[in-house]
Amino acid sequence: MLKEKIFIVEDEENILDLIEFTLFKENYRVKRFTSGEEILETLNKEQDIPELILLDIMLPGVDGYEVCKIIKANDRLKDIPIIMLTAKGEEVDIVSGLEIGADDYIIKPFSSRVLTARIKALLRRQNVSLSNEADVICINDLVIHPGRHKVTLMDKNVDLTFSEFRLLQLLAQKRGWVYTRFQIVDALRGTDYPVTERAIDVQVVGLRKKLGSHGNLIETVRGVGYRFKEI
Repeated sequence: MLKEKIFIVEDEENILDLIEFTLFKENYRVKRFTSGEEILETLNKEQDIPELILLDIMLPGVDGYEVCKIIKANDRLKDIPIIMLTAKGEEVDIVSGLEIGADDYIIKPFSSRVLTARIKALLRRQNVSLSNEADVICINDLVIHPGRHKVTLMDKNVDLTFSEFRLLQLLAQKRGWVYTRFQIVDALRGTDYPVTERAIDVQVVGLRKKLGSHGNLIETVRGVGYRFKEI
């Protein structure tokens, strides 16, 4: 039985062939692209969107960062999980990918087993979140609607990235509960994720900024992590 549809965006043919072969062996439906422009054009035309995108960063023309930003800014496409593939492994590159909404980050070279394990883990988390969406969370003027992936504050929409939304939902569901940075990474992206504590701090800063005067609802527990204020 064929599994989920996965789009691969990679300009190096040998890597593209290897990924495609790996995914075919796992019975995934695969469509391949060699440029950012090509996948964006397809996503705009096709109604049958993929369950996951593997996206190289160093692409000719429109690079992977820009492709990711465009996808995450589109209401129809923003919930598609994106795994970024790149040889760039510096912390600043990882943080940049997370800030624009990437859901995972794999550094080249990588093994086929690691790639398929990360894909399965991300698809599993995505399926669980879609099938077990919690009820709407209402905290004074802040409303979090998991099913619609929507947040409003004083009846105005708050534009959050996928990661920011999941972070807010995680903290708000257990107000007063303290999460360490490592627990947050595990909850949002699974274990063995190549990211530092700095990346979580960046996500929190961005989320607080978007919440404006309500940003202080997310409290820092010095030396431990973060919690949503009990009110």
